Amino acid sequence: MVARRRAEMVEETRAKLIRAARTAFAAKGYAAASMDDLTAEAGLTRGALYHNFGDKKGLLQAVIDQIDAEMLARMRAARGQADTAWDGFLNEGVAYIEMSLEPEIQRIMLLDGPAVLGDPSQWPNQTACLRTTTQAIQRLIDDGTVKPVDAEAAARLINGAALNAALWIAAADDPHAVLTKAVEAFRQLAAGLLRTAG
Repeated sequence: MVARRRAEMVEETRAKLIRAARTAFAAKGYAAASMDDLTAEAGLTRGALYHNFGDKKGLLQAVIDQIDAEMLARMRAARGQADTAWDGFLNEGVAYIEMSLEPEIQRIMLLDGPAVLGDPSQWPNQTACLRTTTQAIQRLIDDGTVKPVDAEAAARLINGAALNAALWIAAADDPHAVLTKAVEAFRQLAAGLLRTAG
């Protein structure tokens, strides 16, 4: 009982810090977000931040992990609205690209995240995403929708295209104009995988 309560308190502390950091990083950016303001907002000490996340960078990683999980859920929902497996696969990629218009995702995931944590294609969550995309492409190959191709190679290129489109949109002067061009090009690139009739 005591151990469970302690675990709940640790989880509650982590949740408060992540919530405060997410708000601060979205509003001010990672560099401008003060650890003292952030911990005060959460009603906690800097010691709690260090104990739970190691440092500000560790806290950013936790925020990114939370946002990434939400983005994945939204992508799955977009896939689930499609009539065919291929359309679902495309919907997922397009949903990811479209989310790059959202200020919180732009600032935290696409601008500050890469600046602080390095190349997003090397983040731990990308490994899971790559595995999922590889499996989806393999199923599309197996059902005859997609040409015989190395599924992992195709997944890396498709994921790279979506990630680079999102990074381009986030950094653009006119993100909406870039989105239209990026989604059209993404659809055309992906269509190259389709097995042609006859």
